[in-house]
Order: sequence, then C-alpha cells, then structure tokens
Amino acid sequence: MLLVILLVLVTACYLGLIAALIYGWKRLPYFSLHKTNAETGFSIIIPYRNEAGNLPALFKSLSGLHYPLEKFEIILVNDQSLDTSKTLCEDFQKSFPEMKIRLLENIRRSVSPKKDAVQTGIDESAFDFIATTDADCIIPVNWLRAFDQEISENGSKLIAGPVAFMQNAGFKKPLFQKFEEMDFMSLQSTTIGSFGIEKPFMCNAANLCYEKQVFVDHAGFSENENIASGDDVFLLQSLRKKGVKVSFLKSERLIVYTGFQETLGSLISQRIRWAAKASAYKSYFGKFSGVTVFLMNLFLIMYAGLALFDLVSYQYVMLAFLLKFNSDFILIYKAAKFFDRESLMRSYFWCSIVYPFFSVYVAGLSFFSGYEWKGRKFRK
Repeated sequence: MLLVILLVLVTACYLGLIAALIYGWKRLPYFSLHKTNAETGFSIIIPYRNEAGNLPALFKSLSGLHYPLEKFEIILVNDQSLDTSKTLCEDFQKSFPEMKIRLLENIRRSVSPKKDAVQTGIDESAFDFIATTDADCIIPVNWLRAFDQEISENGSKLIAGPVAFMQNAGFKKPLFQKFEEMDFMSLQSTTIGSFGIEKPFMCNAANLCYEKQVFVDHAGFSENENIASGDDVFLLQSLRKKGVKVSFLKSERLIVYTGFQETLGSLISQRIRWAAKASAYKSYFGKFSGVTVFLMNLFLIMYAGLALFDLVSYQYVMLAFLLKFNSDFILIYKAAKFFDRESLMRSYFWCSIVYPFFSVYVAGLSFFSGYEWKGRKFRK
C-alpha cells in the first residue's frame, strides 16, 4: 500500500505541475508588434567555436535585420575556433562595411568558455541592451524591433523569446532527431507556461535580451561561473529572484531557428550538460519541476518492473502512465501548434515510451559523468 501511495503522490504532483503550465500557456498573451520608431540601442553578442558550416546562414539573417544601423552593433567572439570560422567572420565584416561589426577573441576567466565569451563581448559593448543568439541560428527580421517595443512599453530588463528547429524540406530526419524535437518542444512549452504563471526558470540564450547595467549591477555570471553552461537560465533566475522585471515574447514571428544535433551521442551529451546545471537552480519552482519530472519518469520505470513481479498491480502503473501521457499531450500539442509542427505529434506515442528511460539515464549520468561540448571535455 505504501508503494501505491508514493505513486499517487508523485503522479498528483506531476499532474498539478502540468496543469499549472497549461494554465500559464493560456494566460500569457500573444505579442503583437506595432511600434515603428526605434529607440533602444543593442549590442548583439554571438560567441562561436568551429561553426563554419552554420555562420553563412546566421550572417544572412543578421544582414536582413529591420532596424536602424546606427542603433545596433554585432560582436562576434571567437572561442579558439580550429576551422575557418574566423575567416568567415572577417569576410562578413568586409562585405557589410555599413554595419558595425566587431571581431573579438575570447578572454578566458572561468571554467565556462561560453560565459567568458559573452562577458568579453559585454565588456566591449557600446549599447545599453545586450541581445544574444548562437552561431548556429537564424534570427527573424523584426527581432530587435520586438525587443525595443517590449522595453519601451513594459520596461522589461530581461526578455526571452521562442526557439525552434530548422526544417529541411525533402529530408527525412532520423528517429533521434524526431525525439530531440519532441523533447525540445516540451522544454519550450514549459518555458512559456512558467512565464505565464509568473514563475519563469527557463529561457534560451539563442533568443535573449537584457539590460547591460542590470547585468553589471547584479554581478553577471559570478554566482555560477563554476558551472560550464547556464549563461541563460542562471541569469534569468538570479534577476527574477532580485525582483527584476522579465518577460517572454510569445509570437510565431519572433522564433529563432536552430539546428539539430548531428548524432545521438551529441544529443545525449547536450542533455547531460543541460541536466548538470539543474542542481544549482535558484528558482524553487524550477527545483520542484525538475525533481517532480525526474521522479515521475523514474517511478514509471520502477513500478513497471515491480508490476512484472506482481509486487504492485499493473493497473496502477497503466493509470499513472495514461494520466501523464494525456496531460503531456495537451501541453506539447499547444507548443507544436504554435511552432506549426503538428505533424510531429505522429511520433508522440513512441517518444512518450522512450522518454522516461532517456530522461532517467541522462539525469543519472549528469550526477556522475562529465560531458563533451564543442570539442572540449568538462568534468562534473
């Protein structure tokens, strides 16, 4: 009976969490761009390491930004690239002399190359607001206009936006990439839902903006510089805890697109990196969410095993799974519809079977194992 009670408690907590996120998704209003004049100045900071295959697409999107040239600059920070990335950046700078494009070398000061690169760019930035994206991304033309409107009308000091995967027509994705997109869709729905209930704890540096002075006043990345990743979520949680106004731009027109992981191994390594920082979350809601999701998936695996030995009734396990299955579907479908990826839901059934094993496996490795990132190895 005690085993059944534990399963009921964890399932109830999980359903409550998902219900709150669904409510948050509905509660967060859609963002509508209407402001025509530009007031805010932006320093766009983009760290890069060995991104020669991705930079041309990024540069094309940057050159198409609809924003006054005198109101923004682009700072490209080289993090010891070993390919032709630096040469491509130099060519981009020469091809658009009318744009303020600055090329910097990363100044290492912590165990986190990414945070160091962002800090290097901030130290040299000329404008009041910092906008960040990744070198493997494509940004929307009204990216800066949207940030400017949110800053001017609502006084937000940190603004996050949606991120999705690029879709290649005629290319059949391997199964692990379908799973990756489904998993990422759940993260995006969690992000938007948590902003909707005013308990945000996740965001993505691929689509992020914040005031430079707020970053400086609150010591930037100093509180978590011992963790290799997390330049986005830790900053959000730190500023949120200190009462700084944050917001999310819920708009299909403001999606930043990024690329899939190329191999299953790189996907696992990425997810280990993401999971490794969860233990350092400052957000109580973020910690509760992480623990609840982990226990729900762990219990499904454990109780399925117990049911095989008739230690618990399989009916309890099936009921818990079906409740999770349906509640997750509602939340993820909202994200799939938002990102115009309803067709992805054809993979929902098998992904929901695989996910508990994948998430528990990744979480376990994050506690005991290091990971590889951009050709570097990081210890736990």
